[in-house]
Amino acid sequence: MNNPTVQPSVTAIIADDEALLRHHLDKSLAEVWPELEIVSKAQNGLEAMQSIQQLKPDVAFLDIRMPELDGISLAKQLNKLDSPPLIVFITAYDEYAVKAFDHNAMDYLLKPINEERLLATCQKVQARLSSNQTQTGTTPEQPDITALMVQLQQLSQSTSQQTQPPYLSQKKYLTWLKASVGEDIHLIAVDDVAYFKAEDKYVSIFKKGQGGSLEEYILRVSLKELIAQLNPDEFWQIHRSVVVKVSAIDKVKKGLSGQMSAYVSGEKLPISRASQALFKGM
Repeated sequence: MNNPTVQPSVTAIIADDEALLRHHLDKSLAEVWPELEIVSKAQNGLEAMQSIQQLKPDVAFLDIRMPELDGISLAKQLNKLDSPPLIVFITAYDEYAVKAFDHNAMDYLLKPINEERLLATCQKVQARLSSNQTQTGTTPEQPDITALMVQLQQLSQSTSQQTQPPYLSQKKYLTWLKASVGEDIHLIAVDDVAYFKAEDKYVSIFKKGQGGSLEEYILRVSLKELIAQLNPDEFWQIHRSVVVKVSAIDKVKKGLSGQMSAYVSGEKLPISRASQALFKGM
């Protein structure tokens, strides 16, 4: 009796210099494509190149901005291989997508990664891999660059006409946030948030924990994008880096210089002069 043919699993590598994003993409891929085997997670371009040469994955998810060797330069080198992986770029910057398509990228994902978009990308990759397997003795089909460019153009036009990116567009205000503490991902109810504070490359979420003390979580999205999805009656931007839940404010004080500050669970938050008018009559 002949043994049934075992189909080889599809393998992939994730390359991103941010550990949290590597972890998040790994978990998201496990949800939308559980059969996909992540064989390596690299923290820079050179490490990714070495892993790809050694492990020969079918797919490479590459962040465009990485130290040592950026995603675009890495893609140029990968295209010189006899059997390069299908490339999916990860970027927070729309303009890089044009360059991405010039290097036979299968698709691109915008940060923060939307699960519906990720699922659609994985389905496209699966279809391409299946198509390539049936083309024995022929050159594998190349990505439909024209179609991807049309999508990019539509995305750019939409983004310029809206106050928030289309991949974050929602008719209703946010009720839940996917945030992190270290390598752990948490779902935070927006109703539980006391305030948001913009940091260098992320937003810190502060919510009241047990005993009234504040707990901090990390959200990988810009404050501008976040504000567009918050109820303006409940959350006020009191400073260029601070958005506070109005009901969480314990008191507002004005200093000798006229500078106002809001206090939330003992934390002193600055109020810009332009935002002081929000508190008149309170």
